[in-house]
Amino acid sequence: MKQVVMTAPGAIEIHEITPPKPGNGEVLLRIKRIGVCGSDVHVYHGKHPYTNYPVVQGHEFFGLVEELGGGVTGLKPGDQVTSLPQISCGKCDPCKRGDYHICETLKVQGFQAPGCAQELWVTDAKKIVRLPNSFTFDQGALVEPLSVAVHAVRRAGKLAGKRVAIFGVGPIGNLVAQVAQSEGAKVIVTDLSDYRLQIAKKCGIEFISNAATETFQVAVERNFNSRNVNVAFECVGVEQTVNTAIMSLEKGGTLIIVGVFGSKPIVEIGLVQDRELNILGTLMYQRSDYEKAIDLIASGKVKTEPLVSIHFPLDKYLQAYKFIDEQGDRVMKVIIDVAG
Repeated sequence: MKQVVMTAPGAIEIHEITPPKPGNGEVLLRIKRIGVCGSDVHVYHGKHPYTNYPVVQGHEFFGLVEELGGGVTGLKPGDQVTSLPQISCGKCDPCKRGDYHICETLKVQGFQAPGCAQELWVTDAKKIVRLPNSFTFDQGALVEPLSVAVHAVRRAGKLAGKRVAIFGVGPIGNLVAQVAQSEGAKVIVTDLSDYRLQIAKKCGIEFISNAATETFQVAVERNFNSRNVNVAFECVGVEQTVNTAIMSLEKGGTLIIVGVFGSKPIVEIGLVQDRELNILGTLMYQRSDYEKAIDLIASGKVKTEPLVSIHFPLDKYLQAYKFIDEQGDRVMKVIIDVAG
């Protein structure tokens, strides 16, 4: 059985290993598709602060149940599934209040624990989330990133009728925009990439703006006949966009920080105080976010097909990362085909 191991930044080896067996409370999965996410790319570049090498990556995936371990019920071989990648302690204060996704000792499969980049993979049955039989392999692999967006939008509260801005429409920003729109928000997205803005259009986002050709205030006035927005989502992780987001908000507005910041930004904190702005962080998701993500895909309220840029076979994992580097902002979601 093939297993992909990142042995060091930029270095990937494919090993032949003995297929694993599920223990009590575990499930053996046959992995079909794996999505490559931005955090995976950080690991590839050696810039992820919480990942050591060697590491087996893979945390957003579609799989089929292959075999059940002892005591596992409610599943059967052949079921289409994905799973939550968090490993939490269950004892810290966040876990006790139900916020296991921000556990004090959180580990994530594919980063601090082995991920699913192999043909057969074992995980805890309690983490399994069943997928509809109608789902394609690609749709199943996109449930995890969509769950990030679902959780981020939950953090903002009710959005129906509100003017909502999304800064950055890579895969996560695109999905945040689609989820916000499904909640009844009037959504505008801004980015420097015409390619990504056009993908947003294909996904049904009407109001788009290229930050290279117009200021965001002009874009808001042009599309909304207003000088500000009620809620903003920062999905880039850079100083300039977080400050533009702050300046775009109405007094009492809300900013959700979705992007991961590689360097410490200098923030217009005086405006936050003066305008009584709300700034909230968001991290990962919970099971309920997965369940809503599945419903959004199944109902057609969120489109995933336009986000998939290209597929690579398992033995071309390294080439997938090189493609991402070469294409830059002209690539969205790269999918690894583990099996047919």
